[in-house]
Amino acid sequence: MIAKASLNYIRITPRKFRQIIPLVKGKSPEAAIQILMSTKKNASFLAIQLLKSAIANAKRIQGMDLSRLYISRLIANCGPSLKRYRAASMGRAGMIRKRTSHIILELDEVKTPKEKTATAHPAKAKIVNVRPHGEKRKVAKAA
Repeated sequence: MIAKASLNYIRITPRKFRQIIPLVKGKSPEAAIQILMSTKKNASFLAIQLLKSAIANAKRIQGMDLSRLYISRLIANCGPSLKRYRAASMGRAGMIRKRTSHIILELDEVKTPKEKTATAHPAKAKIVNVRPHGEKRKVAKAA
């Protein structure tokens, strides 16, 4: 089961938001909030809001265990840019792009080993041999 939350048209560049993604991806929501609270980035405030929204969405899904949640996906995509102009030399105008972001967060449950074996079909599993029998690996010798 996946719980999703998204923020659209946020006035922060995706490049700045992507700096905090490796900090929290794969962590539990509680650990991620603690990490983001101690991070001095404006993107961390937005990520905390988004994470709380995703947790609230997960509570509404029946059969979802909140203690086994982790951040499976966090993406910052580009939104439309607001185009503004600033006076430049010799009567020209220089364009300023005020970028926006679309941010997507997904929470998923950690799978236990029992669940993984139950979904796999042992009869359909194929064993692939990388090298045929008798073939040896070639090793480059130093000169």
